[in-house]
This record gives sequence, structure tokens and C-alpha cells, in this order.
Amino acid sequence: MQIEELSWQDVEALLDQILPQVAGEFDVLLMVTRGGIIPGGMLAEALDISDVMTAAVSFSRDPQLEPFAWPTFLQFPDDSLLQGRRVLIVDDVWDSGRTINTVRGRVELAGGEPRTCVLHYKPGRSRFRERKPDYYGAVTNRWVIYPWEMTRGPDYASASSPLTLT
Repeated sequence: MQIEELSWQDVEALLDQILPQVAGEFDVLLMVTRGGIIPGGMLAEALDISDVMTAAVSFSRDPQLEPFAWPTFLQFPDDSLLQGRRVLIVDDVWDSGRTINTVRGRVELAGGEPRTCVLHYKPGRSRFRERKPDYYGAVTNRWVIYPWEMTRGPDYASASSPLTLT
């Protein structure tokens, strides 16, 4: 798999593509953890959205159960905070699309009006052929490494490179 390593300037360029599309349209910004936290925060600041919330979703990691398992919401705003509101759901990448569409469905059930936004859309890996992100900065098939990721690359678990804080 090809790797695309981004700089902060690359991320800013992607956000410059997205901002004109979403400006003035939303009441709430819902960041999908963990990937959506940094781009979501940057968008919230640029759009002057003060109602910023998080959603955390977990799926089974068992390869045989994963396609059939129900998601677990580890964190999600109360329905009353979303009802009747225009909600921008932000994540870093739409790979399979499973996480962001799970969040979208939950916002719809709460009575919110969801729209999805990602920095990168991977249509070749999406499980949702009839749906794509409402807003995205770029289309890719590469493994994307963002500048805020502490580890670099698809083989991110490595005992030989422990995190050192100074």
C-alpha cells in the first residue's frame, strides 16, 4: 500500500477546500474520536462554532465477528443537544465509512440534521457504495499519515519505539 505523509500545510490546504462548503451551515460540530479531534477543532475555530461535542464508537476487533457486530458507543452527546440542530460530523478519513455512518445514524435518531465531513475519502474501501461524505478535502487510496499522529505508518504498534515525553 502506498503511503501519503502530510504536513501541517497539507492539512491547512485540505481545510481550505472544505471551509467554503460548510461556512455558516451548522449549529453543532461533532468530532469522532480520535481522528476527528484535531481537524474538528480546527474547523470549529475557523467556523466559530462553540457547540463542539465528541462521539466515540467501538467495534469488535474479532475479524469473524466484526462484519456483524453492533457498535458500542463509548461516548455520545445527549439527544436533547442534537434534536432539531444542524450537526457537522467530522473525522479524519472515510475508509470503510462504518464509524462515521454509525454516528450519522445516531444523530438522525436523536432528531438532528447530520452532515459528514472528512479530510480524506477512500471510495475504493468504502462499505457504503450508495453514500459518500457530504464534504471532503481529497480522494485517495493511500494510507494517510497526518502530522499529529504520534506514530508514523501502517505498522504503528512497535515496542522498539517507545513514546518519550520531555
